[in-house]
Amino acid sequence: MKKNATTCLALALALLLLTSSLVACSGNEVGTGEEKLQVALILPGKKDDVSFNQAMYEGITTYYEGHKDEIDLKIVENVYEVADIEPALSDFADQGYDVIFGHGFQFMEPLVTVADRYPDSYFLLGTGYMFRENSAIYDVALGSGGYLMGVVAALATETNKIGVIGGVDASEMVRGHSGFKQGAKSVNPDIEIQEVYTGDWTDTAGAFEAANGMYASGVDVIWHSGDGIGIGVVQSAVDNDKYVLGNVANQLPLGPDNVLTGIEYHWEAVIEQIFKDIADGSFTKLEDDERIYWISIANGGLMYTDINDPKGVLTDEELAKIQETFQLLKEEKIEFEGE
Repeated sequence: MKKNATTCLALALALLLLTSSLVACSGNEVGTGEEKLQVALILPGKKDDVSFNQAMYEGITTYYEGHKDEIDLKIVENVYEVADIEPALSDFADQGYDVIFGHGFQFMEPLVTVADRYPDSYFLLGTGYMFRENSAIYDVALGSGGYLMGVVAALATETNKIGVIGGVDASEMVRGHSGFKQGAKSVNPDIEIQEVYTGDWTDTAGAFEAANGMYASGVDVIWHSGDGIGIGVVQSAVDNDKYVLGNVANQLPLGPDNVLTGIEYHWEAVIEQIFKDIADGSFTKLEDDERIYWISIANGGLMYTDINDPKGVLTDEELAKIQETFQLLKEEKIEFEGE
């Protein structure tokens, strides 16, 4: 009896060790019985660029912090050239990553090409218009953000001359610029608006020179539509001691005396919905018009930073007008031209 009891105890211990080993080697979370999703984010720039890349980095890490039991996250920076994008996407797909984000318009054609080759992975494109059954787009309804910045610029200008500077005239930038002009003219139909596209999102020097030219011509408030060009525009505002309106991330630290306010992107407003659709199986069944996940003022994906007015150009009534406009945009009570 003693020998049999010893044998049974040894078998039980062996079985316990084997079970523990299997749990440790699996990708499962203990107690859930479900594997974590392997998620990759490929950024075209640096995660701390105070612009397009930082906003997405903060959005997805915010989601990750609240869902560590559901996903593992890998982030790669500075994959900007189109020639490098397809290999980067393919590498993650080869490793078995479940969800792969390509954060930028230049990812579009490489992403849909790789999506065709890896039907079991999900691919998300940051702005664009092409997709596959296993891919979708997340984009920004920048018309509303641009409209608000146009209202701010028109209220803040003392010369009746304002400007807007963009990188590439891609769809989201065009929407933003159109909204900016419409918002400004809603305040003053006769306002003079100067507009420049540098032709490249990272052309900091070109944006700096464009802003210098605008300020020299009498423009006293400029909004930029984001990414690396924004650094150049803000620097020009600092050098010329003029006002600038930021975009994508809070750029006040770049010019504490010159960044009047700006639009902030909060991608987490749609990231959660993306993962819900993947989890419940509806992602691959979306209709074409559902394959773009929009951030906007209405859904909390676009906000504006606190007004910072050391020059004292805005009255209390004008500050109230800005907040009123924001609320109307949030309630979707303003229609945009061309949309």
